[in-house]
Amino acid sequence: MHRIFLLLLLLSGSLVARAQSDSYLQEVVSRLENSKKSTLLMAQAMPENQYGYKPVADEMSFRAQLLHMSQNVNWLTSSHLTTQQSPFTESNLKDTGQSKAVIEQLINQAFDYAIESVRVFDAGRLDEKVTFFAGPLSKRQIMNLVNDHQAHHRGQLVVYLRMNGVKPPAYVGW
Repeated sequence: MHRIFLLLLLLSGSLVARAQSDSYLQEVVSRLENSKKSTLLMAQAMPENQYGYKPVADEMSFRAQLLHMSQNVNWLTSSHLTTQQSPFTESNLKDTGQSKAVIEQLINQAFDYAIESVRVFDAGRLDEKVTFFAGPLSKRQIMNLVNDHQAHHRGQLVVYLRMNGVKPPAYVGW
């Protein structure tokens, strides 16, 4: 009887942990969807003739910030979260003076790739370690890093917009 109770206890704990991991992945998808929406709203808010704007010479331009964000989402996803082929080649995400419409398309593609990768991600692999230049990280930490990096650069975009007299879009995240 004790063995059956112990087995049931272990099984229920495993099911709870799995449900929590699945819930976490749903939260990551939601954050990525909000991040995509927020990034696109900022991209749309800046007039196209200001996409080359940078506040000082050693900063990235508005366009370069958006491309860097898309590149980072793509890199972290393709390198650490999925084996599905990236929608980008190395040259797709370099600043070549792309139009506003092209930038918005690239943002959509990068986020859609990450969102789909997380949707099909095996929750049992969240704690799996990956090699990262700053030291080993879990796949869960990589997912958090995608969000943190985006928040950092969107904060910079708010400043770029304000410096050009453009009211930033409202916060997206609730």
